[in-house]
Amino acid sequence: MSIAPHPALSVPGPTTNLRRLLVGDDQPHILEALEFLLHPEGFSLKTARSPGMVLESFARDEFDGVLLDLNYTRDTTSGLEGLDLLAALRERDAQIPIIVMTAYANVDLAVEAMRRGANDFIQKPWENLRLLNILRNQLELHRALKRTRWLEAENRILRAEGAPDFIATAPSMRPVVELMSRIGPSDANVLITGEHGTGKEVVAQTLHRLSQRAQRNLVAVNTGALSEGTFESEIFGHVKGAFTDARTDRIGRFELASGGTLFLDEIANIPVRQQAKLLRVLETGELERVGSSTTRTVDVRMLSATNADLRAEIDAGRFREDLLFRLNTVEIRLPPLRERREDIPALAAHFLSRYATRYRRPIEDFDPAALQLLLSHPWPGNVRELDHTLERAVLMARGSSIGVADLGLNLQRVSTTNLSTTNLEDMSLEAVETVLIQKALTRAQGNVTQAAEALGLSRGALYRRMEKYGL
Repeated sequence: MSIAPHPALSVPGPTTNLRRLLVGDDQPHILEALEFLLHPEGFSLKTARSPGMVLESFARDEFDGVLLDLNYTRDTTSGLEGLDLLAALRERDAQIPIIVMTAYANVDLAVEAMRRGANDFIQKPWENLRLLNILRNQLELHRALKRTRWLEAENRILRAEGAPDFIATAPSMRPVVELMSRIGPSDANVLITGEHGTGKEVVAQTLHRLSQRAQRNLVAVNTGALSEGTFESEIFGHVKGAFTDARTDRIGRFELASGGTLFLDEIANIPVRQQAKLLRVLETGELERVGSSTTRTVDVRMLSATNADLRAEIDAGRFREDLLFRLNTVEIRLPPLRERREDIPALAAHFLSRYATRYRRPIEDFDPAALQLLLSHPWPGNVRELDHTLERAVLMARGSSIGVADLGLNLQRVSTTNLSTTNLEDMSLEAVETVLIQKALTRAQGNVTQAAEALGLSRGALYRRMEKYGL
């Protein structure tokens, strides 16, 4: 397994971008003075004049640090209001630097502020140089720690021997990698969410390799491909004679995965009637094969994935809320490829190498125009679409590099235009279907359920077409 080189992972220094600072103080002249002092020094300030506004801004935006007054209009001397605000911020983020300030400083207040999570303390009126040094030092230390944690997370994934290729250099993938490195070694159930084709199964495989169960089975099931009539037999197994075609005993996926990991993909497709049985196994670790009264015990770590909005499915009565609670002890959201374009060159190079080796083609790189097209393409099918595109390109290429024509993305570009302006007589049935599916996926923002409804197809039928056309 390999992770692509990560030049983009280094945290930008103060000379390359503004450091975002949330400032809480109820005095307008204080906020103006801080803006006047800090903006020329490379800080971008978001100001808030009450504890409520501070919390609202903190929840809505991302910041590199917080500069916080301890006294507000409700209580201008004790600092208690600011201490409560400090504690509330620290509950929301255990790492972000928080520097507190007050005109009514004393040793006890400073000690209490540090106890509640402040990184440093400054008294008003401040000395400009001291305030600048405190802010610079705390923010740079925080960046260094973030970089260290990121590298540690990456190394843990790199050490997952036998794990699949996992390429993640984009900033939007940092939380994914850090979370995977923390929860991978545990037995926690994980729900992996994201649009179709974002790599949810690769994440599941990596989590399994990071776990203490890595030497045991990882059993993957696409529940979207199972009908309600076969679901129970496939998942829980059956005994001979349980139904007409049950000619022999069959071990279900839970038993196959016992001691290891069970990965249920497209979890939203499980019929409601079967969800109760799945919930019971997750709660008790016990099951009965279809047609048997013998209780069997299993020990599995459950990983599941979906591109559906499970909250909306719960509201619609199609998914059990108690089952969701069991599945998502931790949730990992994978961003779509359009939100991690920094990964496209590394992913494309990886797929190029894979298929050039598989098909014994002497292809080594991309024409600049082809790489630019890869970077600008909308990729409604995400990484899976990129994978299929590169496989086709390797087969079609005539030279030693991939050109624009080899990518075959003209058809996809049609999907961003009005289909009514396209000459349908010049298109094959497969081409028209591909265009319609991509337009539906784009309108639904990658939600397969909504796209299937718009096309008048079942989710399973749409998945089969997507697989057929490499979407």
